[in-house]
Amino acid sequence: MMIEITSDMYISRDELVFKASRSSGPGGQNVNKVNTRVTLFFDVINCERISEAQKRRILTRLATRTDKNGVVRVVSQKYRTQKANREAAVERLQGLLADAMKPLPVRKKTKVSYAAKQRRLEEKRRRSLLKQQRARRNMGEGFAD
Repeated sequence: MMIEITSDMYISRDELVFKASRSSGPGGQNVNKVNTRVTLFFDVINCERISEAQKRRILTRLATRTDKNGVVRVVSQKYRTQKANREAAVERLQGLLADAMKPLPVRKKTKVSYAAKQRRLEEKRRRSLLKQQRARRNMGEGFAD
């Protein structure tokens, strides 16, 4: 079965590795007996369906979620069943990869307006004057014999 990331990018479900462990989330009396937490591992570097450029992009954009071997890790422990957590982890991976493939918006250079510069300079002048007035007023005080 294939998972659609973008309109032209798919990954196979066979490339995903799932590991179940004890969850700290909901579960009642089952919480210490049933492995409902699911950790999903996706090896980006060894995926054959993704181009080299796409791999680089995914690894840079998801750097906090990848290890040094290029494996993306997603954890889900939101639900009480392993199956629901498995599906949630797949959806989350799908969303992360789709976001990583979106192009970043180009930054438009902007200029500080003339009026803003004038306001800043005027405020600097005011502060300077205030400090000068304080300095002059307090010069003679405090040294009286």
